[in-house]
Amino acid sequence: MNQIELQVLVEKISRDYFGLPFQHQATFNNRLRTTGGRYHLKSHHLDFNPKVLATFGTDEFLGVIKHELCHYHLHLSGKGFQHRDKEFKQLLTEVGGSRFVKSLSNPKPVKKRVVYQCQSCAQFIYRQRKVNTQKYVCGQCRGKLTYIKIQE
Repeated sequence: MNQIELQVLVEKISRDYFGLPFQHQATFNNRLRTTGGRYHLKSHHLDFNPKVLATFGTDEFLGVIKHELCHYHLHLSGKGFQHRDKEFKQLLTEVGGSRFVKSLSNPKPVKKRVVYQCQSCAQFIYRQRKVNTQKYVCGQCRGKLTYIKIQE
């Protein structure tokens, strides 16, 4: 989808779901990282993250367009346009927009944990790195540590 197709799509959704025209500019913004779209208060333009369309498909992207159009139309009509406002929440549920976009960041890798157990008090000790069991002892009773396993 290019900029012209995006502009036509936003204008069509605005007419179909809101019954009002969209008279400003809608563009893709590659610099958006964590958000699906942005509404500019001063210029009334809309920016959209192209990664949402590429990653999650058309349905999720339409939800983001409806979300930003809720901000747009409520702000221009002088009503509560922020996420916390009751009018915004009502309009968003009426048109079927998405409240939040799915996470665009890569999930963090699971950190491994090394498990040790004290021979005296049976306390489990969890570390991110292996420790020298000849040198280090239990912090509670000063007992000898034994290596158990690596948890993932």
